[in-house]
Amino acid sequence: MSQATKVPTPFRTVAELLHRLGDIPARRVRLRPTPGTATERDLLGPENRRCELVQGVLVEKAMGYDESLLGMELGALLHAFVKRYRLGEVTGPDGTMRLMPGLVLIPDIAFTCRARLPKKGQPRSSIPDLAPDLAVEILSKSNTKAEIKRKLQEYFAAGVRLVWLIDPKSRSAIVHTSPKTMTRLGPDQALDGGAVLPGFTLALAELFECLDRGRDE
Repeated sequence: MSQATKVPTPFRTVAELLHRLGDIPARRVRLRPTPGTATERDLLGPENRRCELVQGVLVEKAMGYDESLLGMELGALLHAFVKRYRLGEVTGPDGTMRLMPGLVLIPDIAFTCRARLPKKGQPRSSIPDLAPDLAVEILSKSNTKAEIKRKLQEYFAAGVRLVWLIDPKSRSAIVHTSPKTMTRLGPDQALDGGAVLPGFTLALAELFECLDRGRDE
């Protein structure tokens, strides 16, 4: 991928800015630097490590305790499977990726196959040019449908092959193989790695058990 900087289209109003980002809450948009002028250098500042870079705007990732718990649980299971078969790498919610010039996202969990990774001995940057094979988003209260739709389009345009949307509230999931091709999974169904992670399956009931573990009945 090219590392050239994408020049964002100016925003005329705050409403236009928020709408273009997916009608997200205004509290998730950083005003410093001025929206439309942010760069990857700004993104790497310690105060912005939980942000993504979209069209020159620093956008805070939606966060929550249950979301983190689910991310750790699913990430650990994916990591164990990928490591066992030497399939590639699994990253967590600090794994910044430049999907295309001017777009840096941080999937809550991502799997990248060995063929897409930098060759052994090649230096790795803090923000590599990298599109994972699988991107997982753990949905939070401040995620909007429009934001997720925007992210799906960005992921697949960059070459992501599979996206899992995990919903803690309904204890369900949506599996996307394209922005418009999806399968809804209820609490009694299971995630399947398909062609991206052949042989990997996980019952959603097993995944969501972590939300009840150790809590009073």
